[in-house]
Amino acid sequence: MADQPNQNQINIELSDEMAEGVYSNLAVITHSPSEFVIDFIKMMPGVPKAKVKARIILTPQHAKRLFRALKDNIGKYESVNGPIKEHEGNEMPYQLGGPIGQA
Repeated sequence: MADQPNQNQINIELSDEMAEGVYSNLAVITHSPSEFVIDFIKMMPGVPKAKVKARIILTPQHAKRLFRALKDNIGKYESVNGPIKEHEGNEMPYQLGGPIGQA
């Protein structure tokens, strides 16, 4: 019996390339009746153009499970590290205009 795999376990493989991850500081979420689409974007200060680095497409049910998992994990993080500070309003955390140079 010990040699039989647990039917409730999943073997998830993570390639070296995927394990490096992709940095994102902006997410754009859109949806239709059948799916949620989350585009992860990396914005750079002073650069008004950015590329989508990853796009994840979810069913509404999976999107809700992801929401609950994020809420749970944020709660756990904040219980150890304190509240995560948010920027007021919907402002971006940096300006999109170029830097002002000084001589």
